[in-house]
Formats: sequence, structure tokens, C-alpha cells
Amino acid sequence: MSNALPLVTFRLHGEGNGVAQTIHEDGSPHIIQTDAHPAFGGHDTAPSPLAYALAALTSCTQVTSQIVAKSFSIELGHFDVAVDAKFDPRVLATGAEGISNFTRLTLDVTIQTTASAELFAAFSTEVERRCPVTQLFRRSGVEVTTHWRAIAPAEAAA
Repeated sequence: MSNALPLVTFRLHGEGNGVAQTIHEDGSPHIIQTDAHPAFGGHDTAPSPLAYALAALTSCTQVTSQIVAKSFSIELGHFDVAVDAKFDPRVLATGAEGISNFTRLTLDVTIQTTASAELFAAFSTEVERRCPVTQLFRRSGVEVTTHWRAIAPAEAAA
């Protein structure tokens, strides 16, 4: 029996003027608005592409956690996912030599669960391995630091 799943296709199309853009995902009613960060000529009318990249990381971490939790038989409750990232603008803004990328980022994940500490540690390692956006950042050379914290349901309510 094969574990092969069909590839999932994403098709997006963006149009705009200046540094602002409207992006449509084919087959979806969703629209994404972007504007460059003010440091790069934007007018702060929408999140920047860099903010969306970081938002993708927080969201993908939560989605991947839900998928992995099923295979670990872990129940998950409320999530709190925060990211702090450092971006060196020299390549983008001035054409300096190097790679235009985040230099490092820290992801702090707090999840309501009753999983044991040992099971939660194995779970978080597997989430990081399977999360496509985490892998995009890591494999592109970004120094990624993660902090995972499990809290009991009573702590989350406090």
C-alpha cells in the first residue's frame, strides 16, 4: 500500500502599482493585500510581504501542530504563537552583496495541552520537522530559535 498523496497545487496572481499589490488565490474568494514596509517605500496600507511571511510561520506552526497532534494522540487547546525576527535591509535597499533574508528569528509557542513533558518535547520536534514554513526559513539560512511551552487547561483560563 502506497503512502503517496497527490501534490497540492497553489496558484496565485498579483496586480498592483508602486509597492502595493492585491493577490488572488485561484479558486478561492480570499484576497491578500500587501504594501511594502515604510522603510522600503510603503505607505502602511496593508501588511508587508515580510510580515505575511512571518504570519505564515505562526499559522503554519499551529496547523502543523494540529496535524501532528493526531498522530501523537495529543489533545490541543488554545495556541499563543509569537515571532520576533531580525531583517538586514542592506541587500534589498542598497544592493549590497549577500542574500536578502531574515538573519534570525525566534518563535515562541505556548499550547494548552495535558500531554506529558516528554511527549510534548517529542511532539514539538516533530512539528518543527514537518512544518513547511519552518523548513523554508531554516533551509534558506535563517537562524531559527524555538521555545515551546505546554500549559495545563487551568493555566490557560487564568
